[in-house]
Amino acid sequence: MRNFSWTYFTKTGDVDAFMLYKEVDALAPDTEAGTAADGAALQEAVEEADTLD
Repeated sequence: MRNFSWTYFTKTGDVDAFMLYKEVDALAPDTEAGTAADGAALQEAVEEADTLD
């Protein structure tokens, strides 16, 4: 579910998909590598969304 909601968010920019991703992420066990990779992917998605406007 986590990967699906992230992929959907990056392709559509749907805020609800991002909120679902964050909810699922909060329930998952914490891992440093996963958090860093997700942060980089989020930053990339935000920058891409900014160029679409």
